[in-house]
Amino acid sequence: MKLSEVSPGMKVKIIRLGQGFPALRKRLLDMGVLSGEPITVERVAPLGDPLEVKIKGYRLSLRKEEADEILVEVVS
Repeated sequence: MKLSEVSPGMKVKIIRLGQGFPALRKRLLDMGVLSGEPITVERVAPLGDPLEVKIKGYRLSLRKEEADEILVEVVS
Protein backbone atom coordinates (compact mmCIF):
# COMPACT_ATOMS: atom_id res chain seq x y z
CA MET A 1 0.00 0.00 0.00
CA LYS A 2 1.17 3.55 -0.62
CA LEU A 3 1.76 5.94 2.26
CA SER A 4 -0.74 8.34 0.69
CA GLU A 5 -3.49 5.69 1.20
CA VAL A 6 -2.94 5.36 4.97
CA SER A 7 -5.51 6.88 7.34
CA PRO A 8 -4.49 9.27 10.14
CA GLY A 9 -3.48 7.50 13.35
CA MET A 10 -2.31 4.31 11.60
CA LYS A 11 1.16 2.95 12.27
CA VAL A 12 2.98 1.45 9.31
CA LYS A 13 6.45 0.24 8.38
CA ILE A 14 8.26 1.40 5.25
CA ILE A 15 8.84 -1.43 2.79
CA ARG A 16 10.63 0.51 0.06
CA LEU A 17 10.93 3.81 -1.72
CA GLY A 18 9.86 4.13 -5.32
CA GLN A 19 12.37 4.63 -8.11
CA GLY A 20 10.36 7.29 -9.97
CA PHE A 21 12.15 10.48 -8.91
CA PRO A 22 15.89 10.08 -8.08
CA ALA A 23 16.17 13.56 -6.50
CA LEU A 24 13.14 12.88 -4.28
CA ARG A 25 14.50 9.47 -3.28
CA LYS A 26 17.82 11.01 -2.22
CA ARG A 27 16.06 13.75 -0.25
CA LEU A 28 13.86 11.23 1.58
CA LEU A 29 16.85 9.04 2.41
CA ASP A 30 18.72 12.09 3.76
CA MET A 31 15.75 12.82 6.06
CA GLY A 32 15.79 9.28 7.51
CA VAL A 33 12.95 7.78 5.48
CA LEU A 34 14.51 4.31 5.21
CA SER A 35 13.19 0.80 4.63
CA GLY A 36 12.09 -0.84 7.86
CA GLU A 37 11.44 2.43 9.71
CA PRO A 38 8.14 2.69 11.60
CA ILE A 39 6.07 5.72 10.62
CA THR A 40 2.78 7.13 11.92
CA VAL A 41 0.41 9.23 9.87
CA GLU A 42 -0.47 12.17 12.13
CA ARG A 43 -2.79 14.25 9.92
CA VAL A 44 -3.99 14.65 6.37
CA ALA A 45 -5.14 17.98 4.92
CA PRO A 46 -8.81 18.17 3.86
CA LEU A 47 -8.00 17.60 0.18
CA GLY A 48 -5.40 14.92 0.96
CA ASP A 49 -2.36 17.10 0.25
CA PRO A 50 -0.10 17.47 2.23
CA LEU A 51 0.03 14.83 4.93
CA GLU A 52 2.00 14.94 8.14
CA VAL A 53 3.86 11.88 9.39
CA LYS A 54 5.95 11.15 12.44
CA ILE A 55 9.22 9.30 11.87
CA LYS A 56 12.26 9.01 14.15
CA GLY A 57 10.68 11.40 16.68
CA TYR A 58 10.08 14.31 14.32
CA ARG A 59 7.19 15.41 12.12
CA LEU A 60 7.54 15.57 8.39
CA SER A 61 5.09 17.00 5.85
CA LEU A 62 4.92 15.28 2.49
CA ARG A 63 3.03 16.09 -0.68
CA LYS A 64 0.68 13.42 -1.94
CA GLU A 65 2.90 12.70 -4.96
CA GLU A 66 5.87 12.19 -2.60
CA ALA A 67 3.84 9.88 -0.34
CA ASP A 68 2.83 7.87 -3.42
CA GLU A 69 6.50 6.90 -3.82
CA ILE A 70 6.69 5.30 -0.33
CA LEU A 71 5.37 1.74 -0.04
CA VAL A 72 4.36 0.61 3.45
CA GLU A 73 2.74 -2.25 5.35
CA VAL A 74 0.51 -2.01 8.41
CA VAL A 75 2.13 -2.77 11.76
CA SER A 76 -0.12 -4.60 14.22
